[in-house]
Amino acid sequence: MPASAKASPAARKRAKAVSSSSAGPRYRVRMLRLHAHVFDVELELDRPDPGGQELWLPVWVPGSYLVREFARHVLDMRAFCGRRELGLRKTAKNRWRIEACEGPLRVQLSVYAHDASVRAAWLDPSRGFFNASSLLPAAAGFEHVEHQLSLEPPPELRWSVATTLPARRVDERGFGTYAARDYEHLVDHPVACGDHLRIAFRACGTPHEMVLEHGSRLREQVDQRRLAADLRRICEAQIALFEPEAPRAPFRRYAFLLAPSPTGWGGLEHADSSALICAEADLPHPRDGADAGAGYRRLLGLCSHEYFHAWNVKRIRPQALTPIDLERENLTGMLWLFEGFTSYYDDLVLRRTGLISPQQYLQLLAEAMRAVQATPGRHVQSLEQASFDAWIKFYRPDENTPNATVSYYTLGGLFALALDLHLRSRGKGCLDDVMRLLWRRYGRADAPLREQGVPEDALPALVREACGADVRAWFARHVRGREELPLQRLLAGFGVELSHGAPEPADALGLRLDGASSWPMVRFVRSASWAEQAGLCAGDVLVAVNEQQAGTANLARQWRRARPGQSWSVHAMRDGRLLQLRAALPQPEPGPVQLQLAARPSAAALRLRRAWLGG
Repeated sequence: MPASAKASPAARKRAKAVSSSSAGPRYRVRMLRLHAHVFDVELELDRPDPGGQELWLPVWVPGSYLVREFARHVLDMRAFCGRRELGLRKTAKNRWRIEACEGPLRVQLSVYAHDASVRAAWLDPSRGFFNASSLLPAAAGFEHVEHQLSLEPPPELRWSVATTLPARRVDERGFGTYAARDYEHLVDHPVACGDHLRIAFRACGTPHEMVLEHGSRLREQVDQRRLAADLRRICEAQIALFEPEAPRAPFRRYAFLLAPSPTGWGGLEHADSSALICAEADLPHPRDGADAGAGYRRLLGLCSHEYFHAWNVKRIRPQALTPIDLERENLTGMLWLFEGFTSYYDDLVLRRTGLISPQQYLQLLAEAMRAVQATPGRHVQSLEQASFDAWIKFYRPDENTPNATVSYYTLGGLFALALDLHLRSRGKGCLDDVMRLLWRRYGRADAPLREQGVPEDALPALVREACGADVRAWFARHVRGREELPLQRLLAGFGVELSHGAPEPADALGLRLDGASSWPMVRFVRSASWAEQAGLCAGDVLVAVNEQQAGTANLARQWRRARPGQSWSVHAMRDGRLLQLRAALPQPEPGPVQLQLAARPSAAALRLRRAWLGG
């Protein structure tokens, strides 16, 4: 049965018997074929199912809502009972059934690992990384008992291990045996092996560390004191947000597992760790000044985002993911809460801790507003729909995605902002109060409804309970509906002015271009724009606009001199054919959003802003 399935009484009885006999699944992971990017895995079961043991691999990893089909990377699998090789056949895309044996059962498999993201597995001579969901098959019927994982070091390499799995017997570098209370616990603990730089600190008394890959090379290039101090401020602020009276973390220790790369970016949350990728240039250097730059601020925002998830989604969980089913989509219309609200708080925490200035925070808000402004899909898809369709749309973008969808991260974060300002401006508490109620009701270890999860329609009633405000109409308009958020009006009450800059020519024409060459290629055409009216589509190569070469500089120059209603012609290549198209220029639309602190805010606005942003 799936790891997430609620066990039947018979299954629980068997699980108790298996657990008491210390006969749960035992995995051994070897890293011998570094250049081939192959992990060698062995699974042992003392008491396999006498009717034939079944194994299965998850099809997705929690936190990334896309079916990824990890079984496609299994290269081979063999099973043995003693020295006798057993018959084995595949029964589903991610399931295998092994011939019956009394045990002990030993299964050997090889898994290809060349996914440099945080979602699967990677192995080469520089480092090894894996989420168990992509590497370690579950033994059906044993998902709810203790699992053991043994890690063997690669020959001739002085690697160390970074993971928050509880250690049983490990050497000074971390190689040895670890334990997980069940399979879901196992897949919630990524494992990183390599040359590590460890930066340790405490937050509210709880041990934390950042573990950087390529440690020998980066040791002198990273300002370790600054990184530890800034991360501690972020972590302590978030701990205090959820537990203001007696700040304490909901875990015994926490690890940020960071793999710097030339251009990579991303993160994936876990219960007491996070797997992160950033550009090397984003790391703070010892010779940086007071402001280490936008890249470092972005890295701190990423760490803040994934850390906030330790509460919001890892412990405060939607009902649709309680419990998690790792073999199929877990559909929920609430990702705007679990990802969107987290996206709101990640940068807000940086501002409240003084790691960014008020104006820098407003610049980040303006970037989010500009991203939504450039997405016509916000008029097509509601936040609830965007959340529900994440599995088939958000993680599978194409050339029409901006016209058809909206990001539940970005728009969800702006909805959280609007709701917070709405509550604060009316003296009805704030969003912090709502998050604390969610934590007490659904997240904390002693939360009465933790095993139930947050119901799909729970938020309006929770807001009313926490703040005394009736926001049912708000949710109808902005979560289930597609009405624009009244951000300009709300921000004005906090002494923040919203204006619009001059639009870029391509944006004004409804185009997104790949302008690397003299002949720009159309990547995206915005719905109801001049480009759509003219008949352009993604993949067209622009040859000329108004009989002049269609380079980006020429396009900008012509746009500056144009007037609404003027007819423009365009020549484009499509499928090897030259097209001539024409359309009249539209009335200019508002340019990109800009936010600025009001020069002379009222005393009331200043009080509200200080309570919101701190300081």
